[in-house]
Amino acid sequence: MKILVVSQHYWPEAFPSTDLCEGLAARGHEVHVVTDIPNYPMGYIFPEYKGGKNRRQTHNGVTICRTFTVGRRSGTFFRILNYYSFAASSTAFCMGLPGDFDVVLAIQSSPIMMVNAALSYAKRHKKKCVFYTMDLWPASLAAGGVAEQSPVYRLFHRVSARLYRQADRILITSRMFRGYLQEQFQIQDQRIGYLPQYATAQFDRLPQMPEKDTVDLMFAGNVGAAQSLHTVVQAAALLKDQSRLRWHIVGDGSELENLKASAAERSLHNMIFHGRKPPEQMPEFYAMADAMLVTLTEDPFIGMTLPAKVQSYMAAGKPILAAANGEIPTVLTEAHCGFCVPAGDSEALAQAVRDFLACPDRAALGRNAKAYYQAHFTRDQFMNHLEQELLSR
Repeated sequence: MKILVVSQHYWPEAFPSTDLCEGLAARGHEVHVVTDIPNYPMGYIFPEYKGGKNRRQTHNGVTICRTFTVGRRSGTFFRILNYYSFAASSTAFCMGLPGDFDVVLAIQSSPIMMVNAALSYAKRHKKKCVFYTMDLWPASLAAGGVAEQSPVYRLFHRVSARLYRQADRILITSRMFRGYLQEQFQIQDQRIGYLPQYATAQFDRLPQMPEKDTVDLMFAGNVGAAQSLHTVVQAAALLKDQSRLRWHIVGDGSELENLKASAAERSLHNMIFHGRKPPEQMPEFYAMADAMLVTLTEDPFIGMTLPAKVQSYMAAGKPILAAANGEIPTVLTEAHCGFCVPAGDSEALAQAVRDFLACPDRAALGRNAKAYYQAHFTRDQFMNHLEQELLSR
């Protein structure tokens, strides 16, 4: 197949779309990606892409075309510019492409407007258009604090309805997305498929865990408001009597400095902020962890998601300690691989850590995580399913 992929984020931004597209290319497909000028997650254009540089690249068998994008920076004004600059420029670019692609795949993160380029091309050339939906819109706006009764929310509800209804097929990363799409936009059940994310191969085998006398708990990923890491800071403060505990935050984002300040105020000297690390270094960090942390805000829409870090944690064979609602507790309960408490409940998270410390066979939790991953979330399963979806008519 010759596949046109539209994804607002792509290499060198750390985003799942990269491995997905390279996986399709490795299977013999010709993959062309239309994407942004790299600026995620900090919001500023990467230096090597300034001044019009590197707009056309080939990386690991994938042809990459980058269209005009305003960096996200911070604040609503630049976020809107970022959203619409890519949506408009990618649509104009795709409308100028020849009609020889066999299928169009939109890797739909935020904002929903980014799929417009994929739909426009598919409609013009009568091609199948598949969405791989990683973020729900406008639910993501509500999770970010935009009131459902507001004119902004209502506007993007109409925009989202129009775009979702045009897709030939919508592949969802969480089972809870199905009900939302049906209730909000009347998407027919047969047009929706479940395709959960997977972990990249680097987590299949970790370096040997070093000898140590500490118990290390680790969060890895974006450090933003949705991740509710203040719950972790508060739980750590409640467990200051546990001298063997070490808390590791690996990642960067809008809440990092606030978290550092909060930890300093509480004199949490056992909380270590490592910052953002290259993907190839992450197995070394995972190796030192006795359990991995995942926390989300109490927002009901956020609770519908299954963050990709859950699959990475499971692939690495690590127990999981979570403070989240919705899909995450369902998966962890099915997997029997850790402890999950309600979102935002720092006291319950602290108790979950105590229960983990008292667990007579922590290694069994890790084995359960690995077994569940292999049964439900492997890369081969994902790629086989995606390939079938793209090939079917």
